[in-house]
Amino acid sequence: MSPDEIRSLIAQSLPEARVDVQDLDGIGQHFQAVVVSERFAGLTLIKQHKLVYEAVQAQIDSGYLHALTLKTYTPEQWQKVSASA
Repeated sequence: MSPDEIRSLIAQSLPEARVDVQDLDGIGQHFQAVVVSERFAGLTLIKQHKLVYEAVQAQIDSGYLHALTLKTYTPEQWQKVSASA
């Protein structure tokens, strides 16, 4: 699976989101996605992650996607995190 494929699946589920996906191991087994969406406002971190995992669950279940680490933010949270970086 490629970062672009994962990004596309997440974007289909959360079309307004900013999605960045990186291949952490260089061989397409372990990825990290940073997802910024207004839909995360007022949701717990677990519910935010659930929204994203729903977009890729079929690939996880089939074994096509082995591991995906998530970082989720509202736009306001993202502004604070990116400003301090």
